[in-house]
Amino acid sequence: MDVESAPDSPDISSFSGDSSIQWKSISLTHVEYPKGDFIGFFLAWASLLPFCIIVGFITLIIFRRDLHTVSYFAGLLLNEAINWVLKHLIQAPRPVRNRQLYTEYGMPSSHAQFSWFFSTYMILFLFLRIYKNYNLIDDIWKYCVSAVCVIGSCIVLYSRVYLGYHTFGQVSCGALLGIFLGAAWFCIVYVVLTPFFPILASSPIGEFLMLRDSTLIPHVMWFEYTSSRTEARGRQRKSRKSQ
Repeated sequence: MDVESAPDSPDISSFSGDSSIQWKSISLTHVEYPKGDFIGFFLAWASLLPFCIIVGFITLIIFRRDLHTVSYFAGLLLNEAINWVLKHLIQAPRPVRNRQLYTEYGMPSSHAQFSWFFSTYMILFLFLRIYKNYNLIDDIWKYCVSAVCVIGSCIVLYSRVYLGYHTFGQVSCGALLGIFLGAAWFCIVYVVLTPFFPILASSPIGEFLMLRDSTLIPHVMWFEYTSSRTEARGRQRKSRKSQ
């Protein structure tokens, strides 16, 4: 019996010698910088910080299932949606044309808006939501984290202008809009959404998804540390008794 031959597949080895093939990079992370420019190289990587933050949020949501983290991430997504709408309404061109870009419009800068939304929400969360210590020394870590957020956001903002993706006006508008939306979303979560967290966490869907509400826990990291340590010691005692 004759066996039907499989459909001919393209010869991958011939790609390297075929000059007629047009290659295209993945535009989501394609950031250009002047060749040989060390500052441009650093700023090109720094402009990818928003993508790193998104990956971090997805990881936290998968492994922690905390409703505050989910709300924070939902605000970032809403912030990006607002930026997309504004860009296509304003339709302001970028300063440099003929480059591989995710969108051709530059007002307002999505990188600047994302970074300052993240920083504004984080700072408000640290000083209004997280427990307060009795002295300034115990709260020094909050100021350090806030400073890192502000410095990182400034670097991202400057990188978009330095690399020619946005004008100073575009990144300034993005930053101001990010600050406003970050503060507004924090107020919505803190005042409107937080009272519903216990209901959602105890609902059948919340239990199925293992959602957690840590609103009433003043020091989440210390609580999780002491709880896991107590549980581990209890299991160790039980295992010793059973031997």
